[in-house]
Amino acid sequence: MQRKRYSPGRVPGTLLGLGAGLAVVAGALTGCSAAGTAEDVTVDAKAGAAAAPVAPPGRYRTLFEPCGAVPQATLRELLPGTAALADAERAAALRGTAAVTYDTDRRVGCTWTADTEDGAHRLVLDVERVVSYDPTVSDAARAQEVYTRKQLAAGIAVPVTPTPTPTPPTTAPTGPTTAPATAGGTAPGTTRTTAADGGTTPVGAPSSPTASGTTPPGADAPSANTPSAPATTGLEPRLLGGLGDIAFVGDTLGKAGGNGHQRVVSVVFRTSNVVVTVEYRQRTSAAAAAPDSKELQDRAQNLARLLADRLEE
Repeated sequence: MQRKRYSPGRVPGTLLGLGAGLAVVAGALTGCSAAGTAEDVTVDAKAGAAAAPVAPPGRYRTLFEPCGAVPQATLRELLPGTAALADAERAAALRGTAAVTYDTDRRVGCTWTADTEDGAHRLVLDVERVVSYDPTVSDAARAQEVYTRKQLAAGIAVPVTPTPTPTPPTTAPTGPTTAPATAGGTAPGTTRTTAADGGTTPVGAPSSPTASGTTPPGADAPSANTPSAPATTGLEPRLLGGLGDIAFVGDTLGKAGGNGHQRVVSVVFRTSNVVVTVEYRQRTSAAAAAPDSKELQDRAQNLARLLADRLEE
């Protein structure tokens, strides 16, 4: 059998096919490697993206027990009617009645009542821990909204920060600011009149005391008895300083049936995400005078400051 002749420079077909196959496999591997790199870059970019800012949580996570938060000596001062009660009745009155709430970590309250011959005293304590469910709004900011609604309900306006008005740019005058005088010394367009003493007065200039703001003879001067704004007593509903982050006191006086009176004083303050309301009211009978505003306000404010100190413990 005759063998095939071998010629230099020629590559067998089998070797060519094998080389082409290897090239295709290498290209496929290179393509997969490049695609994998692009996906890895995309994943890394997403992982490194900045997350949306989250508002800080409130300072308080729990609340104190309300009925035991007021000292017994303070309760005896706020409820003078308890002095005439028997020991068992006095103890029950000073113990108070807890408010019914579904979550004592979110809201608590307590009420104390004591009657006297001339009326009754009632103390109500309400403590609310506000939680914001919006991650971009802090608990303290949401508590401020609750506080603001109470302040507006008490008739105390919320100060509004004025928006600065941009000042328009000033431009230099393009022409003369004064009209040139004529040969007679009068500006063009101005008529001169002869006065009784021979002088001249330009038309439009004040020629009598009336034009210059002086009261003419026979005219009525402003009355000294003109009514003015009523003087404040310092006991009207107002903002308070040095109590929590922000605070106010409200005061209303109304009828309590018949000829009696009822005064309600409320002290509300906010500390971080907790809003505390102290409501102190006194009702008098027909024979007794109206409750004293200063006395009730002082007592309510003193209790509110004790509770503010309790929150700091």
